[in-house]
Amino acid sequence: MHQYLFFIGDFPVRAYGLVLSLSIVLGTGVAYFLARQDGRWHSHIVDMGIYCGLMGILGARLWDVFFFDWDYYHNHLSEILNVWQGGMAIQGGLVFGAVTGIIYAVKHNIDVWVLADIVCPGVILGQGLGRCANLLNGDAFGAPTGSSFGIVYPDTTLAYQTYGSKPLWPAEVWEGQLDFVIFAVLLIYRVSVAHKSGQVFMLYVMLYSIVRFFLEYLRGDYNELIFGLFKSAQMTSILSFGFAFFFYLYFQYMGSYDSRERKMFGDNEENSD
Repeated sequence: MHQYLFFIGDFPVRAYGLVLSLSIVLGTGVAYFLARQDGRWHSHIVDMGIYCGLMGILGARLWDVFFFDWDYYHNHLSEILNVWQGGMAIQGGLVFGAVTGIIYAVKHNIDVWVLADIVCPGVILGQGLGRCANLLNGDAFGAPTGSSFGIVYPDTTLAYQTYGSKPLWPAEVWEGQLDFVIFAVLLIYRVSVAHKSGQVFMLYVMLYSIVRFFLEYLRGDYNELIFGLFKSAQMTSILSFGFAFFFYLYFQYMGSYDSRERKMFGDNEENSD
């Protein structure tokens, strides 16, 4: 594990920043491929990737600062935007990125739900690679395992500063791996199951919410509970799952098939009617 890949003079090139940038590029690339395969809106994907990626980084940072680490940052305001220190909450990145994507789509008269269905596999792929960046940076780490099993982080990382040389649960590693599983599930679902507009995106939200809820029990970078029951990320996961589950069912009964879905699953649609 190397936090610093090399130095240009006194400027460090961090593995965290490089992999995080790579996750945005590859996630955007996958979204572009899927949009081009679909035949619509691929000319917008690169621009959206840049805007949503930048706003996602900002949102992830601000979410972490204000929801998880405000006790520290209210006395260190000049460090709020120091993303290289670690401390990025994926929920904030998704919220800011999604709002940016919606604004862009509305401005360019693009069907928001159809576009969300197309690009969400690229989003979860980017999330999985982003967890690789967390591992290399020693943040988003797990709690002590209480055994010889686990990851022991270098002494330059926040994980080591928090728990020393204790083995920690590989929470960020497992989340990244499960993100890749969700990526595959979404691709399979898109081409093998007749679905209404918006349902692929809602499936993505539900699956990720489940993964994040249970993995939070292994996280050790923060332990504050809301109402003495759940961590803030777990509460967000519960609300997100409920929202997505409701709209998945709503789209199923009240939504409509996109024109491409009608072409691919016309027989299924006729039978379901």
